[in-house]
Amino acid sequence: MRGREFFDQDASARASWRLAVLMGANSRTYKFALGEALLECARDGQEAVPLAEFAATYSMGMVRHLAQGPQAPQSAELGEKDFLTLAAQESAATLDAGRPTEQLLATAVRSMPTMVMQKFHNLRGDSTVPHTFYELTGVGRQRVVRLSPDLLRLAQSEQVAGLAAELGARWSIVESSFAAGVGRSLIKDGVTIDWDTLKLTDKRRRRSVAGIVPAVVGFQHGRCLVCDGILAPSDPMAVDHVFPFSLMHRFGSVGSWHGPDLDALWNLAPAHATCNGTKSDRLPTQTELARLAARNEAIMQSPHPLRRTLQLSLNSALPGRNATTWLAFLGAVQMVV
Repeated sequence: MRGREFFDQDASARASWRLAVLMGANSRTYKFALGEALLECARDGQEAVPLAEFAATYSMGMVRHLAQGPQAPQSAELGEKDFLTLAAQESAATLDAGRPTEQLLATAVRSMPTMVMQKFHNLRGDSTVPHTFYELTGVGRQRVVRLSPDLLRLAQSEQVAGLAAELGARWSIVESSFAAGVGRSLIKDGVTIDWDTLKLTDKRRRRSVAGIVPAVVGFQHGRCLVCDGILAPSDPMAVDHVFPFSLMHRFGSVGSWHGPDLDALWNLAPAHATCNGTKSDRLPTQTELARLAARNEAIMQSPHPLRRTLQLSLNSALPGRNATTWLAFLGAVQMVV
């Protein structure tokens, strides 16, 4: 599934936002800091924000995350005047003051227009997201970030908390993939599930990466896999085993289970708690399998490590079976059942 197909399932500004945040390439984490700043300003109803004011919000988000993990891969060469270099140098003073230092703010104002603002709407290749969320107007000190009506509507909708959580989860995942040692193991092995905390973790070091729901719900367009209804932040949620986990115990009691691990990411989907309870241990419908296949295909278009996690399942979870698509893979699992 390409970005265009993901958008065609929900031709809305929400889908464009998710395309930019979840499925764009990440050589650094600048776009997450930009996205966070956009949501913060738009939630306040600001239609036009002076670039210096906007850069301050952006800089604070980046500095806070620098304390949690690297914001660029180890291979990146950071010069003395690079924004991340300055952010690291000025982080202590910035956090103490609760605002960026003059030097950091000046660097952000100078670098943001070309470093990140020209690229936020871009996808891999030459395509861009169908909706735009801002434009930069004016010159010099008079430059202004004008927020689009689409962004203002998104930021003031009931789904904004979910969109912010998705952005935060994606940011955390990318940070983890950049971290020393962790990045290599995540890219090689993917992530596993910690069921005690409902979080994705690095298999080798067992470090928490992000919550399952915010990490993957955006790839389902924020919808329940069972009923296809919107998953509102106030709704009680569950992580559904689309093929019920009980199958492994049921078949194990009479012989052996010859299918894939059902406790893996490919088979887990956010759902309403009530839908999950009603579904119980029944097998998935064809409609639910089609939604799961589309969701997994969308994740496969995102950068590491979620993509790698699903690649490992698609390539090796069914020994002796060569599934090239998720529909074929899920059909093969049905045959095992």
